[in-house]
Amino acid sequence: MAPGTPLPFLLLLATLLAAAPLSPAAEPETFDVRRHLSTVTRYDVSRGSNSAVAAPSISDECRVIHLNLVARHGTRAPTKKRTKELDRLAVRLGVLVNEARQGPDSESVKKIPSWMKGWESPWKGRVTGKGGELVSEGEEELFNFANRVKERFQDLFDEEYHPEVYSIRATQVPRASASAVAFGLGLLSGKGKLGAGKNRAFSVLSESRASDICLRFFDSCQTYKDYRKRKEPDVDKQKEPILEHVTSSLVNRYRLNFTKQDVSSLWFLCKQQASLLNITNQACQLFNESEVYLLEWTDDLEGFVLKGYGESINYKMGLPLLKDVVQSMEQAIIAKQENYPAGTYEKARLRFAHAETLVPFSCLLGLFLEGSDFEKIQREEPLDLPPMPPQKRNWMGGLVAPFASNNMLVLYQCPGKAEGQNSSYFVQVLHNEAPVSMPGCGNKDFCPFEEFKEKIVQPHLKHDYNMLCKLKKPATGAEETPSFISKLSNFFLGLFSQKGFHVEAEDVNTEL
Repeated sequence: MAPGTPLPFLLLLATLLAAAPLSPAAEPETFDVRRHLSTVTRYDVSRGSNSAVAAPSISDECRVIHLNLVARHGTRAPTKKRTKELDRLAVRLGVLVNEARQGPDSESVKKIPSWMKGWESPWKGRVTGKGGELVSEGEEELFNFANRVKERFQDLFDEEYHPEVYSIRATQVPRASASAVAFGLGLLSGKGKLGAGKNRAFSVLSESRASDICLRFFDSCQTYKDYRKRKEPDVDKQKEPILEHVTSSLVNRYRLNFTKQDVSSLWFLCKQQASLLNITNQACQLFNESEVYLLEWTDDLEGFVLKGYGESINYKMGLPLLKDVVQSMEQAIIAKQENYPAGTYEKARLRFAHAETLVPFSCLLGLFLEGSDFEKIQREEPLDLPPMPPQKRNWMGGLVAPFASNNMLVLYQCPGKAEGQNSSYFVQVLHNEAPVSMPGCGNKDFCPFEEFKEKIVQPHLKHDYNMLCKLKKPATGAEETPSFISKLSNFFLGLFSQKGFHVEAEDVNTEL
């Protein structure tokens, strides 16, 4: 669908689609609303609905030498702002129920769902601070994920833990750092002496929010902030015909004077109940299947326009993260070529952040594109919006960025094929643990490292983050007096160097 599609046409199309049942070919499985919650989808539900094709076998002569992980935090509670919205919804539902009871049509009261009478938000009075904290289900997602990673790449995680060998990084947002801790507990369980689980301590590095251009590049990018502020009203207008149609349907179905804001809040409640509480017979049951598909599309549309391929700044600002990933792989190759002793070089760089981090990174890799779209993004041309249901689309928030979603870039060392070449190196991309093809590498999921750099990475390197995001570079010649933390870092750098560790100074974090 083109970005400029007229709103009246959208409204008509939404009405027709919502009225028509989906064909068995479009939805062969039993409908489960939990699979259609866009980025609020639980990780295990998303993995279960992902019909990824199994990867071709990789030669037994190839072995994994490095792993890059970029992961979103696990399932979280609603933020303070959204819990207030649910509190307002509870009041509003009470008003609607009372209006129906006092109305002349006694039959309309019978249409009111029983759960709605006297309903209160389960998060009422339970939020401290900003909310949005990792919940126990989110902890389990990351813990179990780590155990699968450890099992899948046994040879990579066979060494004794050291923070320079297995680097764990997270943003300073509690749900991201808690996700890193849950993952670390799973990864290192049984490798220490603490408690019955034989756990061990490990470090999680974080940058200040103000300077973390690797995992929170969106915070520092003024160009992106300006784009988002300008574009959000347009996205609301594009979603409006769907909300108007669904609102009209719910008013007719339940004889309650719902507004578009009511429906928007009820859809949010549906997603929270289904994802966090596994409740699908309250708010979610207000909507029929076709309405769920349309509401899911509005969420996916918003993610596409404001975080994904909707505008090139959305993903170009993720360049520092892409550079960090490639640099770590280059360092791993050097370590192999120069025969660094085991335990003196990095084998995994594990990062935990947000959907606003993972989605742009996926776009930089060219994932979830339609047809020839990869060539378009290389030329920085605008892409068509994701097609509306019942048409199929690659861009679905529940697959692109569910809770705990992740991209793993696995670096392999294989026997060299060219004369005089001892080894060749390949990159495999796993999205949510499943191999995915890379359009920039001939739709292969096992890409020669040099081709990966040339075809996928290099076209983005013509940009500079500071220039893209209108950041002022620090004045040259101005020397800052080293802080105590900086001096302490330099001391440990020297100590690691004496012990044979190969540490890059710019990789050391001085955040307390």
